[in-house]
Amino acid sequence: MSSKYALNPHALVRFLEKDAKDFTKDDIIRYVTENEIEMINFRYPGADGRLKTLNFIINSLDHLDNILTCGERVDGSSLFPYIEAGSSDLYVLPRYRTAFLNPFSEIPAVDILCSFYMKDGKPLEMSPEYTMRKAHEVLKQVTGMEYEVMGELEYYVVSEKDDLFLASDQKGYHESTPFNKGRDLRALAMKYIAGTGGLIKYGHSEVGNFTKGDLMYEQNEIEFLPTKMEDAADQLIIAKWILRTLAYQFGVDLTFAPKITVGKAGSGLHIHTRLKKGDKNMMIENGKLTDSALKAIAGYLDLAPSLTAFGNTNPMSYFRLVPHQEAPTNICWGDRNRSVLVRVPLGWTSGAGDMLRDANPLEKVEDQDFSGKQTVEFRCPDGSSDVYLLIAGLAVAVRHGFEMKDALQYAKERYVDVNIFDDANKGVADRLSQLPASCYDSALCLEKQRADFEKYGVFAPGLIDGLVAGLKKFDDKTLRQDLGNDEAKIMELVQKYFYCG
Repeated sequence: MSSKYALNPHALVRFLEKDAKDFTKDDIIRYVTENEIEMINFRYPGADGRLKTLNFIINSLDHLDNILTCGERVDGSSLFPYIEAGSSDLYVLPRYRTAFLNPFSEIPAVDILCSFYMKDGKPLEMSPEYTMRKAHEVLKQVTGMEYEVMGELEYYVVSEKDDLFLASDQKGYHESTPFNKGRDLRALAMKYIAGTGGLIKYGHSEVGNFTKGDLMYEQNEIEFLPTKMEDAADQLIIAKWILRTLAYQFGVDLTFAPKITVGKAGSGLHIHTRLKKGDKNMMIENGKLTDSALKAIAGYLDLAPSLTAFGNTNPMSYFRLVPHQEAPTNICWGDRNRSVLVRVPLGWTSGAGDMLRDANPLEKVEDQDFSGKQTVEFRCPDGSSDVYLLIAGLAVAVRHGFEMKDALQYAKERYVDVNIFDDANKGVADRLSQLPASCYDSALCLEKQRADFEKYGVFAPGLIDGLVAGLKKFDDKTLRQDLGNDEAKIMELVQKYFYCG
């Protein structure tokens, strides 16, 4: 076996000795026939963000070839509320590069993600996945650069309270066993995610830890590596499926919900982004942010109000977006500042070699260029996100930033270098715009800025109409004020949206 693939956790990549992006139908057939695979599972997300499944038991080589060539029919109106039942038949066609060995199935199975097509053979314009593809193509045409992203997937594990080595309330950040009880679930999930092609950076326990009655709530996070935006979205949605399935097998509950109780940190889905031309990171040069990075930041900030329509999609999202709860509320950006909407984290732009030499005096260390690690982080999305539409929206925002006439000045005026939640900095916070405070407000913002998303045909008008209608239907414009800190009523909503996304 080639050394390039010897340690790859993806079974098909290791067996076929080729990258997943190069998989063909013949490759899938070869793997199936030579590894006694008995089932093919088509996977595709609905409007609720969860993976749907169509199972095929393979009964012949011709049958397998037909499945992989023709796909199958599905009812689009049952998957997407904005598709009418009278014209709802859709095709699902497998994307071979997404094939992976199912880590759970007792019947040996290969799973493949699918795209949606209409009766004329053209992609479904309103499909979130196709919307994302269009957004990337337009961004590349406008900027000449490719867009890479990665997600920080936060979640809570809910289990029976264990008084032995109980973690301190709201102090679980990077805790180890035995204080971190969710380590085994997280580690196995990471193994399975990597086996499907997910590019994982690391996993750890997060800040959120608390007990309530007989239950223990423990927050964890799995963070990914930057990759092509289309692949990043696929990896996130597969990861959520794996985490939930494992939690069921472990006999514990698991949620990506943005808020699960009063006064405790909720779970976000922070998205790190970068622009690349070839192998070069175009967001940093000589240790400083480039104009390209500042234009992207300007785009994020300008369209931030409407981006919540894709990244903060139920009423509980806006119970998370409050001061002092590890989440942004003001539209601004800064370096290494966790109170802002857009953060520029540490990027190993200087001193990396010196640090390594200091930590390892015996090591001969050559200075290297680590500028490729630099990202820009968008911090308001949460686990209710439609991952495909969120990433598509962020790509639109970057393109919008490049088309803004005053982008550099716009970004400069919204830079902050203080904790805006500190009362001493109230004057800074008061001059900044605010994120929407409800789904209803988010819908109004999307209506106002919809032209930027519909430009170049990226977001279909019918899709925007459907999203706006869905958000307004929550009728939550004053919900935060109405409920205040009424824990009983808030917990009713928590349960209603517990399995969002």
